[in-house]
Amino acid sequence: LRVTVLLTSSLMVLGAGLRCVPISDLEIRKKLIHGGQLLNGLAGPTVMNAAPFLSTTWFSPDERATATAIASLLNYLGSAGAFLVGPLVVPSPNGTAHLLLASQSNTEHIKDRIEAVLYAEFGMVSLIFSAALAYFPSRPPFPPSVAAASQRLSYRRSFCRLLSNFRFLMIALAYAIPLGVFSGWSGVLDLILTPVHVSQVDAGWIGFWSIVGGCVVGIAMARFADFIRGMLKFILLLLLSGATLASTWFTLTCLTSVTHLPLTTATLYTSCILLGIFLNSSVPIFFELFVETVYPVPEGISCGVVTFLSNVFMGVLLFFLTFYHTEFSWFNWCLPGSCLLSLLLILCFRESYDRLYLDVVVSV
Repeated sequence: LRVTVLLTSSLMVLGAGLRCVPISDLEIRKKLIHGGQLLNGLAGPTVMNAAPFLSTTWFSPDERATATAIASLLNYLGSAGAFLVGPLVVPSPNGTAHLLLASQSNTEHIKDRIEAVLYAEFGMVSLIFSAALAYFPSRPPFPPSVAAASQRLSYRRSFCRLLSNFRFLMIALAYAIPLGVFSGWSGVLDLILTPVHVSQVDAGWIGFWSIVGGCVVGIAMARFADFIRGMLKFILLLLLSGATLASTWFTLTCLTSVTHLPLTTATLYTSCILLGIFLNSSVPIFFELFVETVYPVPEGISCGVVTFLSNVFMGVLLFFLTFYHTEFSWFNWCLPGSCLLSLLLILCFRESYDRLYLDVVVSV
């Protein structure tokens, strides 16, 4: 775990540093920025998937879900901060484009503000790397559970086990489809809300509160799962049902000319924030269910596969967005469709708790 975290942190430092190189040649600068983004993307799987492995290595069975929730959802707070940093630090160019002089001055100001954000990000990831380099042990002196000390499958056998496990593929799609669609949708939330006259700042606050709410509810749900074991499927059914209703409400609200539902800032805030709360809070519950379903496959491999699938669905959605970007109703309908499909998959899923059985029964 220490080697992986140090490698991940170093890739982030190098990637953030490449984006800050002060070169006047725009073509070279663009290549450096793309290279920095690539290195940051290579570091992403560890940041997104290390939480279940971290919780198994360091925490007892009645603390694992909570530890997974905290480790995975705190990562989302960075995304919540991005929703605020963008609109508040970097001003929108709208409103001055009709004046050439004002436009040039505004462009230079925006450029300076973007560079300030890039330098700040480089400073933060450098600080994180320094802290991990100073102290980040791979494991505790004594394993906290039987599962933490048990032997895991090799990479080759793990992938064969995952690809041949129909129940895992079912729950992996139940996670990857709605979370991938939601990630792509939330990334262009300001564009989606522009036709309904919602400003960039308001869109940023909507994204911020949806993620913060998801973190709070997700940790609470994980704590509940630690107290009452064997309820992961039930919790996911509740969360995906809420996500389906919230996304349908938002989509119908945006079609106000057809549905005649009230289109106000309050309804948009409420529906978007509820959608973010339900979907973001399901992430640690899904992670714990993945590990329980395919144990003794290592946690990083199982969660890495589903994260890859989620990114694939997000990429496909954004690919189609490059061709159909003048009208977003189809994009909005992808949300309730993906949530409903995930809900049906979870309903058909037969849960099992192999790791929990090892810790609770075998240890006794």
